[in-house]
Amino acid sequence: MKLSVIIPVYNVEKWLPACLDSVLQTAGSDYEVIAVNDGSTDASAAVLTDYAARFPALLRVITTPNGGLGHARNTGLEAAAGEYLLFLDSDDTLSPGAVSEMLSALDGSFDVGVFDIEAVDEQGRVLQRRVGCGRQGDFTLEEYPRILTQLPNAVNKLWRRRLFTDSEVRFPDRLWYEDLATTPRLYRMARRFRYLEKPWYRYLQRSGSIMSSGSLARNGEIITALDLVLDDYRTAGLFERFHAELEYLALCHQLLAACDRVAQLDAKNPLLPRLVADYTEKFPHFSKNPYYRSMSAKHKLLIALSLHGHFRAVGALMALNERIKGRK
Repeated sequence: MKLSVIIPVYNVEKWLPACLDSVLQTAGSDYEVIAVNDGSTDASAAVLTDYAARFPALLRVITTPNGGLGHARNTGLEAAAGEYLLFLDSDDTLSPGAVSEMLSALDGSFDVGVFDIEAVDEQGRVLQRRVGCGRQGDFTLEEYPRILTQLPNAVNKLWRRRLFTDSEVRFPDRLWYEDLATTPRLYRMARRFRYLEKPWYRYLQRSGSIMSSGSLARNGEIITALDLVLDDYRTAGLFERFHAELEYLALCHQLLAACDRVAQLDAKNPLLPRLVADYTEKFPHFSKNPYYRSMSAKHKLLIALSLHGHFRAVGALMALNERIKGRK
């Protein structure tokens, strides 16, 4: 079997049918779909039962107590039989014909296939295309270390299953930034990458899905996620070889994205100086990083404001940016 599609499911009855329709479109024995019902309390279980009855040869449903996204993905991959794995979030979809195209692309000669993501609204309109990789064709991590600085999403990748089964790498349970904690560690073990220039993944950008102030503290979990990656590269003796990429990865996600996200909602949140202090302690010379030097002036300004504790200004600039984007 070429491919196992793993779908964690938790209280997504509204979006689940479209998700399943997008993958249960190709008959044959080359792939399977494993839906892990992660203790849903809405009608998601009923939707899965209906689809399993309609597609008994393709869809397998596993029900577990609620354990979070990482736990559900791990449950699915342990049950998978495909040579490759695809992780699909249950409120997202694949583009029409994506499964057939993926199966044709899986020739067994690469360990990680990278493709593009389209952000779509609830009417299916494409809002943005996010390019998965900046290099064409096949490459190794040594040849193109910059892949470490690009989209760390697990969902826009075709993963050779042995990267998981031949290692102890799994998605962390109940940790935000589970993709960031896992993807770079899998990269380290991959012998060959391939960029498949296709917008196969459609990420649903829900209206009104702004982070609540009550969940802001969970942004601190980015420190744990990045520590898993940094410690992994140190243990493998590769930290110095990929220092510039790891330093920049942490800069973009911890000192830029996480700080900006928190500052926009609560500029006085005590997590903000903690994020800055943690990063600058680990990477005190980041300003010499070649990737940092090539950043936009806007991003450098946001970083400088955070470094000097001007989080109110960071929040104001991010809010202004959102308003400008909303007018487009």
